[in-house]
Amino acid sequence: MPEMPTKLAEIVEEFAAAPRDLVLEMLLEYADVIPPLPPGVDRDGMEQVPECQTSFFLRAEVNPDRTVSTIFDCPPEAPTTRAFAGILAEGLDGASADQVLAVPDDLYQRMGLAQAISPLRVRGGTAILARLKRQVREQAG
Repeated sequence: MPEMPTKLAEIVEEFAAAPRDLVLEMLLEYADVIPPLPPGVDRDGMEQVPECQTSFFLRAEVNPDRTVSTIFDCPPEAPTTRAFAGILAEGLDGASADQVLAVPDDLYQRMGLAQAISPLRVRGGTAILARLKRQVREQAG
């Protein structure tokens, strides 16, 4: 049974062990991780995540070596949502399709975020992960 990528597991542990009052601050540090869209990529080829309160788009690509590349597009004025994507971008970097599919659906609850941010935001983050995994599943066959 594949496990979630080590990088992501480390991020989850770091958050789970952190004092509650630091969790939000730690989360927002990930808002800066998201790179701008690569040249030639626009929202047309990406999937919108309507569960997010802001306009959020993503695309996952399974490469020939079965590693997964992710592309996220989220406005800077939505730092919490950007941070979710930043955690996934960093935690899934270089991960295989099987590792991505092994990421638990309750990832953000495991990180202790349910106590730090609104349920609506947690739901948005969970939807981002679910759509990412669905795209990987469809491509990985």
